Amino acid sequence: MPRLSLIIPAYNEAERLPSLLESLEPARMALGPELEVIVADNASSDATSALALAAGARVARVDKRAIAAARNGGAAIATGEILAFVDADSRVHPRALQAIASRMSDPSVVGGATGVLMERWSAGIATVYAAALPVVWLTGFDSGVVFCRRSDFTALGGYDESRLVAEDVHFLARLKRLGAQRGQRLVRLRSVKTVTSTRKFDRYGDWHYFRMAGALVWSGLRDPREFERRVRDYWYTR
Repeated sequence: MPRLSLIIPAYNEAERLPSLLESLEPARMALGPELEVIVADNASSDATSALALAAGARVARVDKRAIAAARNGGAAIATGEILAFVDADSRVHPRALQAIASRMSDPSVVGGATGVLMERWSAGIATVYAAALPVVWLTGFDSGVVFCRRSDFTALGGYDESRLVAEDVHFLARLKRLGAQRGQRLVRLRSVKTVTSTRKFDRYGDWHYFRMAGALVWSGLRDPREFERRVRDYWYTR
């Protein structure tokens, strides 16, 4: 089985990271030395790095405060033929990494994602989830654990570090184009979905996403500086 490196960008994730690392134990048992776990510590001021090291993960310290930079920093020290990325506030399905390694043995697959389930549900959260599904169906771009071959990641230059938001969508779009040139496709591993955090909904309210998205679109059209301020406030500062 090809060696797989799972890269976890993390900023002050001492509270959430242990749950993710614990969810990886079935994969560690199944894959053994063929699984490498890397926590890309994005200038944390808490015990994120110490917890990662204590759990047997490697740590890449990345000073530039951007999720794309953290992902690239983790990939830079990875040794796997397959690179996979997951957010630190997630929990990985027990069979997800084995499924990824299996699908990536198919040369017609360029990469893909597992998709997500929310850690809790409400009318507001379900509406946001449902609103995103048509875009996922049309594009094939999903979230959760995102994966590709190291060689393709290198060919694409990794994630675009100038993007503070939607860098993952941008990467998958480029990966899809690269695969299409060779007759390859993106896949969605919907049977092994990742459980993703609802902490933004817990903080801002279960219906806040539509209001926030509207404000981002309006500020982006009106004032790029205001757009960046809102993005940093929502995804980076708090």
